[in-house]
Amino acid sequence: MAEGLRERKKRETRQRISDIATGLFVERGFMAVTMADVAEAADVSVNTVYNYFPAKEDLFFDRSAGVTDRLARWVRGRDAGESAARAVLRELREEVEAVSPRVGLMEGYDRFMRVIHEAPPLRSRLWSIQQEMHDSLEAALREETGADGDDPLPGLIAGQLCWVHQTVFLAIGRRMLAGHKPAEVSREILVLLDDIEDLLDEKVLNYAVRGPS
Repeated sequence: MAEGLRERKKRETRQRISDIATGLFVERGFMAVTMADVAEAADVSVNTVYNYFPAKEDLFFDRSAGVTDRLARWVRGRDAGESAARAVLRELREEVEAVSPRVGLMEGYDRFMRVIHEAPPLRSRLWSIQQEMHDSLEAALREETGADGDDPLPGLIAGQLCWVHQTVFLAIGRRMLAGHKPAEVSREILVLLDDIEDLLDEKVLNYAVRGPS
């Protein structure tokens, strides 16, 4: 169904508030910016900001909804004959090879990461997002394999795959903070992904192989 005028205006307002807030956080630091500051800069009321974003952390991580189920979506969309782990590795390689902003390979990502490093509430929220990612992936693995609630394997495999994802993002963040260029970091992370795959046990690499359609 086509997006109505009211819905489009609400989406555009939400995006404008988020973009303005991100600019303020990068410029002044997360802890120094208040919701009132964001409202003033966006020329809206404080209540309007809270209507769209219940907490200041929501302003910074406004796209986290698309991140928490990322690994679960990759696993559900894996090819025939492909395991859960190999699907995650393939998707990560494709993003890194494309020098994609979705994995932080863009100019300015170092400023984004610096804001997180300097703000304990953001680091705490990032940990919560990672937990949600794990829980979403574990649920997907249980659904895909038909594992019952007592089977520990889906949770263990989810932990391994989340470690892969977090390791890649952490490595990218550190290199971008050190002033490396996105294309340079891309080449380094592709080597890291090969090393990561070598470290994974065969039981992890061959878990939840999708049968022929």
